[in-house]
Order: sequence, then structure tokens, then C-alpha cells
Amino acid sequence: MKNRSQSGFTLIELMVTVVIVGILAAVALPSYRSYLIRASRSAAQTELLALAALQEKIYLNSNSYAYSVTNTYNGTSAASGGLGKTTGKTSDSKYTIALDITAPSQTYNLTATPVTGTSQAGDGNLSINQAGQRVWGTSTW
Repeated sequence: MKNRSQSGFTLIELMVTVVIVGILAAVALPSYRSYLIRASRSAAQTELLALAALQEKIYLNSNSYAYSVTNTYNGTSAASGGLGKTTGKTSDSKYTIALDITAPSQTYNLTATPVTGTSQAGDGNLSINQAGQRVWGTSTW
């Protein structure tokens, strides 16, 4: 009789592999989620900066800041126009953008608030004003 050698994995080798993959996943997933939150925050900051630059352009044209985030600027009057964000949210819909104007529209504050139920939900508000002051929660960004 011939001895046949068996090939393949034992149950213990398979279980060790599963444990190693589980440990790697436990370390990688929170890090990946943290990366996604930072990336969405950075995208919202970029959008706020673009909207602030648009506000300054509108101010140069009409000597007044736009009053709305969602209306479209008509090129003549800031009072009837806006910044053109049709949904009032960032591109990834994780932040709601609000615009606070003080009469007679010489100052503004753009704020991005995380949408409830998204991964950004506890991340804190982002804001920028006419003086270029940028705030994230209680610190500057």
C-alpha cells in the first residue's frame, strides 16, 4: 500500500487566518471611518470658501452681500439674489449650509451644520464670515 500525503489547510490554520483578518479589520475600519469624516469636513470647508469668495464678488458688484444660499444671483441686486446652492446642502449632502446676514447686509456668516443621521453628525459646525474668520466648533480651521 502506498502512503498518500494529504494537502490542504487544517481547521486550526484556517481559524488563525480568520482571527488575523478580524484583527486587521478591527483596526482598519475605525481609521477608514475617521478618514471619511475628515474628507467630508474638508470638502465642506472648500465649499464654504468658494461661497465666501462668491459673496465678495457679489459685494463688489452690488455693494451688498447676497441674502440667500438657495436663490440664484441675478447680477444686479443682492437683495433678490443668492449664492445658487439649490439644495442648501454641500455636494455630498452631509452638511446644511445657512447664511446669516445683518442689515444693511454689510456682514455675513456662512455656517455648515452636519446633517443628522450622517457620519458627520457629531463633527461640529463650520463657519466663515465676511472678515475671513473660520471656525470649526470652538477652534479655527
